[in-house]
Amino acid sequence: MTSTTPAKPVEDTSLPPTVGGVAGAPSSARAAQLVARVTGGADSAPIRMRAPFTGLPIATLPQATDADVRAVFTGARTAQRAWADRSPAERARVLTRLHDLVLARQDEVLDLVQVEAGKARLDAFDEVSATALVAAYYGKHTAKILAPRRIAGVIPGLTRAGEIRHPKGVVGIISPWNYPLALTAMDVLPALAAGNAVVQKPDNQTALSALWLHELAEEAGLPAGTWQIVLGRGSKIGTALIEESDYLCFTGSTPTGKELAGQVAKRLTSYSLELGGKNPMVVLPDADVAKAATGAVTACFSSAGQLCVSVERIYVHEDIRDEFTRAFVARTAALRLGGALDYQAQMGSLTSEDQLAAVSAHVEDARAKGASVLTGGRARPDLGPLFYEPTVLSGVTPEMLPFAEETFGPVVSIYGYTDVTDAIERANDTPFGLNASVWSRNGRAGWEVAARLKAGTVNVNEGYAATFGSVGVPMGGMKESGVGRRNGAEGLLKYTESQSIALQRGLALRPPRAIPGSLWSRGMTFGLKALRRLPR
Repeated sequence: MTSTTPAKPVEDTSLPPTVGGVAGAPSSARAAQLVARVTGGADSAPIRMRAPFTGLPIATLPQATDADVRAVFTGARTAQRAWADRSPAERARVLTRLHDLVLARQDEVLDLVQVEAGKARLDAFDEVSATALVAAYYGKHTAKILAPRRIAGVIPGLTRAGEIRHPKGVVGIISPWNYPLALTAMDVLPALAAGNAVVQKPDNQTALSALWLHELAEEAGLPAGTWQIVLGRGSKIGTALIEESDYLCFTGSTPTGKELAGQVAKRLTSYSLELGGKNPMVVLPDADVAKAATGAVTACFSSAGQLCVSVERIYVHEDIRDEFTRAFVARTAALRLGGALDYQAQMGSLTSEDQLAAVSAHVEDARAKGASVLTGGRARPDLGPLFYEPTVLSGVTPEMLPFAEETFGPVVSIYGYTDVTDAIERANDTPFGLNASVWSRNGRAGWEVAARLKAGTVNVNEGYAATFGSVGVPMGGMKESGVGRRNGAEGLLKYTESQSIALQRGLALRPPRAIPGSLWSRGMTFGLKALRRLPR
């Protein structure tokens, strides 16, 4: 793809070798090279990305118009037909090659993710590993998942029935800013493996990571035009994305997801949505307190809590509540914050001013209404414009913002309980149902509690990574946390249309004229009873 608006590099007068003023980051020329792969309109107003760590500019992004997006879909439909003609095994080999490229060149994208999203480097590596896992899984399993299936026909031996899968066509994908590499991979790669073309709209703030993966995909053998990226404001290009897509995949807030679902429904096309969460952790009385406290730090503060499956509520049995709280608060207070492009910092910054404002509002509302701040609870402008300390609250009650609303930041509330059934009911008492966590020394007991939680993924003795990294199992939300699943066979098959074909031999399925209908019906009734006893 080439841009109709040339990408503009960042002015390098003060920091020539850096992006956003972060030493060691990719050069602005490299950022401009990536942006040049975006489709944008010549008459649209470009916007400037800024690095969360410093507030300094990274790159200027062209913004697509409605007409641009519709033209991109037209080109994608042409590319899709040729791509779909390739065998599933051939398409899968592209993903296998992409897997190797991602791991070999990870330092490039680690810098990109840190600079544009404000993550600690280990959190950025989580995105690299997730991307590699997704590419490897669909590289290995696509051909089997898409293979035609033989199914028992109505009359054994005379009816041959089967199911085949066709790609939807051109899939529209709207990706969020918080996990720009991993969520691009999780949504785009299976859509491509299924034989679709993709038109993706990543968030402007974190577009470079998606563009980097797009570049590597073409290097791995993906035909040009099969995956295209457009940048733009939803108010300008959202309608075109919805009207042109044969399938829409969206990750973002619940209110926006509901609005998109209503618009897509009018077209009778299908969609998947991964939306908000208010994810609970239940610590059972037999849990290893030290391990649970350590796991909670990761579950709550990875990517500064800007993770859809991040834990925001912890329910701890009263027998161990004080011990757990002391251990968890101590570990949280010891977290190292920073923005260097290395593995020294354990938590980075928030990504935008909006997130900083939302986090601050939640904490201040809770504090003003009587909650206790056990650690954290303040912004850290001395570190950078968007840093906020990891924060643990207690005494949070229903009238406080962080009780039920998703904070989407480094804030968690601790609650006590005495009865496990009560803890489960309180964990489930939310309109959301995305992720949950259970901690117990008894794996079977933990599994049984997990099965009673109304969440699309539940992790026992882990916060979120066990299900997040197990690409073979589906991932998604219950209730208002979404519709549909990513990952696993379901994450691939959702991008296909199922077609059933049956071939009938010999005996017809209606009586010939010479046989009375009553006699035919009696004979068929006998046959149906016999069929029930046969293995099918």
